[in-house]
Amino acid sequence: MPISPADDYLLHQTTDPVDRVFTSDRNFYDRYYFNLHASSDELFMVAGLGQYPNLGVSDAFVSISHGDTLTVVRGSRELGSDRLDSSVGPFRIEVLEGLHKLRLVLDENEWGVAFDLVFEGCVPAMEEPKQIQRQFSRTTMETSRFAQVGLYSGTLTVGGETYRVTPDRWKGVRDRSWGIRPVGEPVPPGIGVKVERSHGFFHHWLPAQFDDFLLKIFFEEDADGTRLIEESLKIHRLGIDKPAEQMGTPRYDLTFRSGTRELEKAVITLAHPSGQDLVLTTTPLRTVYLKAGSGYLPVDGWGHGIYQGELVVQGLQWDVSDPAVRKDLALLNETLCRFELSTGEVGYGMHENLIIGVHKPSGFDTPDAVAP
Repeated sequence: MPISPADDYLLHQTTDPVDRVFTSDRNFYDRYYFNLHASSDELFMVAGLGQYPNLGVSDAFVSISHGDTLTVVRGSRELGSDRLDSSVGPFRIEVLEGLHKLRLVLDENEWGVAFDLVFEGCVPAMEEPKQIQRQFSRTTMETSRFAQVGLYSGTLTVGGETYRVTPDRWKGVRDRSWGIRPVGEPVPPGIGVKVERSHGFFHHWLPAQFDDFLLKIFFEEDADGTRLIEESLKIHRLGIDKPAEQMGTPRYDLTFRSGTRELEKAVITLAHPSGQDLVLTTTPLRTVYLKAGSGYLPVDGWGHGIYQGELVVQGLQWDVSDPAVRKDLALLNETLCRFELSTGEVGYGMHENLIIGVHKPSGFDTPDAVAP
């Protein structure tokens, strides 16, 4: 591996050049995630860009729900030897101020989605608990992540409309994650074929943004409802001199749309150590379905880290007013919500939700079960 521009920075962690990561595991990844909304139901945008050094690939996407249409623009390229090049075709991300301010750009293209946006954090970036999963003796996931809510400024074009994005109402969350998780072309399962059909994975991530603070709630369970990981924090806005507060174990009461696993409502109770429970009620406004072409779930040969060629850029659209289309796309759901607290505050943000296979506490006793 040759030296690269990143080697001129004082950031080496090993005796290797920066472009050689610490592990030869093909599944090593390093990526950005952003979402954007106008504190209303008018649109919801999710975007991301990742690098996969051991696969030699970088890819990016934007998925935006606007009106009755879900539009995806996506790109993939050969990574090359410059890890500082955070662009893929018309996409690029620039770090203007580490842990605080970043720029997202999608140049004009034939699919009618374009933006030039600056994200500025309004709370400190907070590291999440490390996620580790193993199957038999193999590590299948070992990831680090930090998250931050913020305000946006700039311009956004979609569906023939151009929006002037101003920080008074355009908000969202970003995260940075890196480590090991399944990416690239599928590999033979080996002994993994013996995994029981009762396997299940239940994932919920809620960065609930209010005027003066963020409630960051995160929990995952297995098929039987055993809690695998949890976090609940109250993080105060920059300029408010208060430390982050632990909010206790999250308890949930979820309502699903009949015939689906899509959320209709969620009530999350935080068992605050003070003994005074705090209740968060979520009302879904619109959803970006990441199964639809984003790469988070490999579909039709496109997925994170899957080699597409020297450079490929594509656009796709779905009519999400059709229940049959939504049913086919719903799995990893980025659901824009209005949040209301039992203490009276109202905010907006996302309830990311994913239910794979069995989750007995929700009544999903078989992998294909849905709400009655």
